[in-house]
Amino acid sequence: MQRGGLVAALTAPEVRAAFFANEAPVALAVYEWSGRYNQEVVLDWTLINSPAALLDAAETVAASTRSHNEFPTAMGYALGFGAEMLGRAPSCLYRTIDMAGDGQNNEGFGPRLAYREFAFDDVTVNGLVVNAAEFTSETMLIDFYKREVLRGPGAFLEVAQGFEDYERAMRRKLERELTPPVIGALDQRHRGG
Repeated sequence: MQRGGLVAALTAPEVRAAFFANEAPVALAVYEWSGRYNQEVVLDWTLINSPAALLDAAETVAASTRSHNEFPTAMGYALGFGAEMLGRAPSCLYRTIDMAGDGQNNEGFGPRLAYREFAFDDVTVNGLVVNAAEFTSETMLIDFYKREVLRGPGAFLEVAQGFEDYERAMRRKLERELTPPVIGALDQRHRGG
């Protein structure tokens, strides 16, 4: 369901517009994670410099299959894997990792230790909580993500109300990450003196 939601979000008109909102291309990579030794690259670094490149990336994700089932949640290892991927990424103005999940860390070291041990300088980590009530309460998981996962300037959290809401939450998150910041100047006539 997460793959389908990601593919739908990547191909949504709003997200496509955000990808091409300025002239600089976006480098995109996707990996799945679960337990300590369960990280797999789904889409290696791809330069999204045209609508065709974005469609190809979405099709690659759509054609992939889940490689691990019923493994624990090893967030520290997942973040370490992401930091290593960023280490071989193309040069980018902004470096962002998206951490999406429906549970807290329950195997190995957690996010805080990952942030101390891996190269996370100038990296923002945003979160997407999947509120799957059978695993944990929404409030506990949101608090955990805010306290342990979010990192860096402007880091934010989106919440999906179940896996069927994942596409909407991912679309909002991608739009927010990809839309260029609005920078303005204060009119000198209106400055306080």
